[in-house]
Amino acid sequence: MASVILHKSRKKRLEQGHPWVYKNEIELVEGEPLPGSLVQIYDHRRKFLASGYYNPASQITVRAVSYLPLERMDVDFFAARFSECLNHRQRFVDGDSYRLVYGEADFLPGLIVDRFADVLVVQLLTLGMDHCREAIVEALVKVLGPTAIYERSDVSVREMEGLEQVKGPLYGDAPRYVTILENGLKIKVDIEQGQKTGYFFDQRENRASIKPIMTGWGRRNGIELKEIVELGEEPKLLPVNSKGKVVTFPYWDGASVLECFSHTGSFTLHACKYGAKKVTCLDISEHAIESARVNVELNGFTDRVEFVVADAFDYLRSQAKGMDERTRRALKEGKVDTSVPMTAGGGRTWDVVILDPPAFAKTRSAVKGACRGYKEINLQGLKLVNEGGYLVTASCSYHMRPDLFLQTIQDAAADAGKILRLVEWRAAGKDHPQILGVDEGHYLKFAIFEVRSKTF
Repeated sequence: MASVILHKSRKKRLEQGHPWVYKNEIELVEGEPLPGSLVQIYDHRRKFLASGYYNPASQITVRAVSYLPLERMDVDFFAARFSECLNHRQRFVDGDSYRLVYGEADFLPGLIVDRFADVLVVQLLTLGMDHCREAIVEALVKVLGPTAIYERSDVSVREMEGLEQVKGPLYGDAPRYVTILENGLKIKVDIEQGQKTGYFFDQRENRASIKPIMTGWGRRNGIELKEIVELGEEPKLLPVNSKGKVVTFPYWDGASVLECFSHTGSFTLHACKYGAKKVTCLDISEHAIESARVNVELNGFTDRVEFVVADAFDYLRSQAKGMDERTRRALKEGKVDTSVPMTAGGGRTWDVVILDPPAFAKTRSAVKGACRGYKEINLQGLKLVNEGGYLVTASCSYHMRPDLFLQTIQDAAADAGKILRLVEWRAAGKDHPQILGVDEGHYLKFAIFEVRSKTF
């Protein structure tokens, strides 16, 4: 088998668990390895380090798949790895829908497998994994027995490997739509046209973490529980408004919520499940909003959700301008002519604002622009959070490091005149494990902040 000898002066990342070997780290290639084939990796002293697959056309020339000598990546190899992946998910994740294979973190770099009950969606991101397509499918069938496997390798990263973007069925008769359960909610997923593999499992636990901030808002609106005695009945604790009338709306204690970048409406669904009284679900994509609408109807939340197709930046700015104008009018001396309409429009605020945008920084060179984007979106969002309310915000940009993300939010808070209290800080869920030394896996940042003005 061909061998790759590494430079003496390279960083010892491979020894620390990082499976990538860059082209400029290779001193010598011995033998004539075919693109996509396995090679043995040695350090400059000819000490064996790992086995990996080889692609001379990629800057990441070798990706390690085993720290033992490995002759082939066949059905048995993949079946053993998939069994390990399945055991991990069954231990840590409730239900039968999750990310089954998470690339490098599951010692299978270049391979993603998402499980939607009995349907699997596969992404083959590298030449080495693309060459193993048949073995991967056979091993998945052997270990999980799915009814169908669908490929969503329609991602640009394949082009860096010299591959075309492809998608289509690999096994069985894959339906376009599958319905899964997440945290007790029904979610209809479009595996053919949805983003990435159709759904983002990485925020599962984060979506559940918003539960404590969805209720406890009734008193702010003048509603309190009081003991009411009705004729011929035992005393009951009932919600009563400031005028002494019993409130019959069942979600009187719930938050008003704005979810931006909604995609399939997953945070909207969780907000409703946990007691929100009204949710505004916003996305720039009509397809995304239609997906969210279907999921809201599927769970019986239609009466509490409004849908908005708009650019989140434009929408937040419009609402913030309207709020500023309303504040100026309220502070204006003398009687304000309310018959004159506000020029800015908007002016709405919410108890909870949720921002879960797509990656703003896909490369290191894009970080500066991404900081501006994250600051702007959080600045406008902060302006629309009611006093004592909450900002729920996330970044899935790997290059936006956690300290930089927090600093950007702090800068936005300073400009908005707000003080933030961090109450929750999370990463991706347990079906997205992270290997120490592989920083690229530490991409998701998720935070919940209490938002206060300097009025106390």
